[in-house]
Amino acid sequence: MDTQRSAPGAGNRLLRETSLYLRQHSHNPVDWWPWGEAALLAAREQNKPLLVSIGYSACHWCHVMERESFEDADTAALMNRHFICIKVDREERPDVDQLYMDTVLRLTGQGGWPLTVFCKPDGAPYYGGTYYPPEPRHGLPAFRQVLLAMQRAFHEQRGDVDATAERILDALEARPRGVAAESGVATELPGVKLLAQAAQSLLSSADRAHGGFGGAPKFPTPTNLELLLAGCDHKDPAVARDALAHLNLSLRQMARRGLYDTLGGGFHRYCVDAHWGVPHFEKMLYDQGQLLRVYAEVWRRDGCTQDALLWPIRETAAYLQREMRDAAGGWYASQDADSEGVEGRFYVWTPQQVRTVLGNDRARAFCEAYGVRPEGNFEGSTVLWELADAPREKFARERDALQRARAERAPPATDTKRILGWNALTISGLAFAGSVLADDKMIREAIAGAHFVKQHLQAKGGGWLRVFDGGVAKVEAFLDDHAAWLAACLDLHRAGAGDEWLAQALEVADLIQARFFDADENDFFLTSTVSALPRRPRPGHDGATPDPVGHTLLGLLRVAALCGRDDLRRCAEQVIRSHAFALERMPTAFPTLLRAAALAHTGMAVAVIVGAPQAEDCRALALAARRALSPEHAVVVAAPDAAPGALDPSWLEARTPVAGRACAWLCHGVHCSLPTTEVSVLAVACARAMRESGGD
Repeated sequence: MDTQRSAPGAGNRLLRETSLYLRQHSHNPVDWWPWGEAALLAAREQNKPLLVSIGYSACHWCHVMERESFEDADTAALMNRHFICIKVDREERPDVDQLYMDTVLRLTGQGGWPLTVFCKPDGAPYYGGTYYPPEPRHGLPAFRQVLLAMQRAFHEQRGDVDATAERILDALEARPRGVAAESGVATELPGVKLLAQAAQSLLSSADRAHGGFGGAPKFPTPTNLELLLAGCDHKDPAVARDALAHLNLSLRQMARRGLYDTLGGGFHRYCVDAHWGVPHFEKMLYDQGQLLRVYAEVWRRDGCTQDALLWPIRETAAYLQREMRDAAGGWYASQDADSEGVEGRFYVWTPQQVRTVLGNDRARAFCEAYGVRPEGNFEGSTVLWELADAPREKFARERDALQRARAERAPPATDTKRILGWNALTISGLAFAGSVLADDKMIREAIAGAHFVKQHLQAKGGGWLRVFDGGVAKVEAFLDDHAAWLAACLDLHRAGAGDEWLAQALEVADLIQARFFDADENDFFLTSTVSALPRRPRPGHDGATPDPVGHTLLGLLRVAALCGRDDLRRCAEQVIRSHAFALERMPTAFPTLLRAAALAHTGMAVAVIVGAPQAEDCRALALAARRALSPEHAVVVAAPDAAPGALDPSWLEARTPVAGRACAWLCHGVHCSLPTTEVSVLAVACARAMRESGGD
């Protein structure tokens, strides 16, 4: 066992880690351990409680707590004397984060990062919170006060600590149970009415002035946007138009104000105000992939004409290629909020800085259009807001010049680890956006990302790994990784990237069912096995990324329909029933699961197109289907007499081109349309299927 403490200033155990976040703490005077059996063994042998500190490299308040407490010699000495101190990168270990975040949410009613949890030597939590200041302020105790109180409780009130830890673990194990069945499993699938009601409830909290939902701080929350989009298929037409109008407003405001990096492209994490003015400047990969998909879907639903929705897609795709893609493949995890120790410094401008780059005349017009004032809107400088709502081309030369000048500044740190689930979300976003925009370059980028995953994140013994960092793939992938990868493969297949991706999707689906499904619980767990954690963690609800269970169910339903796998469909429906009570009680907390329940209820529409895949007539039919069907519905393109291995052969049975021209069928439920070679006829059939899927 590793028991040796590092000499002061020489670095600690985290020097050996590949995680950027852990390495950022490798020269703290705290005697940090990485999460693992060795740390828990040391705690048992020394009879010390655990202090588990969880964060991620782009987290501003994580950096603040490090500077205030973890770099302070006296505080570090207190931590080292009384605790086994464990530092966790939540992006590498979402299982650890999930368990302890659920703990803090139950104890305090709110969570966030840095996450600070005190545990018994076996990892059972007995107290926790988030950020603690070095001195008491804003109603928070000083961190050192908390340390001393937790140390005294562990040694002087051990019975209370044991009882508290047991109650917490029991609460984490419990699931909401309905009265429909003794097992808590409903006999009927939730209908589409529940999705429509949840979308309506979300719409009732819409900010009609600025877009989005609620007040400050304001998050884009793509899963909520996708819920509202899905709800459009199951609402009264007037309500659906209202929902789409609000989505339009929201996406425009998000792209023209502070949430969006108007020079470099890409979206920041959230805004600290209600009007999308000042962002929290970190950029997360998972936001980019999901928002690409949302912008493309609103553009599709709105008639494929709005440039105000189109340019954020193209610029964000360019940002991903320019700044986030590694030369060896795959996309980086995040970019920090801080540069040179100051939040937002890289992104903000003063009038003088703009004049230096553009000259007086051009600077005057640009500053007027983008709100650059001497007083600024963020700590004396200005976050660029596009106030004029002008065509994007109007200030293109000025933005390019400022972007080139900004590139000379000290940039925020980039966390270069590549995470399977987040790369998969990006693959999905590029594949879907590329397919509805008819942008082959985006689809090629998505395919390249998928090949990176297959080459570097597939485990030798089967299965998948979560993280590729420092040239090393590590950490067994979790349910969220598998769910996103399953969706990415299906989205690639839908985009026309090739039959291999449907075969890959089926392999992933089988792996999910074998490793993550618990038949006794009628549910999926976050981990494939029981780990060093005191409880096998369950996935959480939707947040910044999709709920892993709901995301899994959407993928299983899609692959089951395409591949003729009733066992996968039955598994998905079984899990949906087990969650019916929670869906009825808190529908807006589970937007992805609601979308899966609606898809299970209505069935999937499938456009089948037979012809030479690269021929113009075949491509035109495929594009029409992709632009007319919602994202979870399928588009199958096959050459005459083809026999794709994973595809249920009944989809292609007796289907051939007509008079040498590509031919299409639209199938929904137990019915298929008559064959057509006409784009307009196929589009009408697809639109009819979407309307029919709105019934309960």
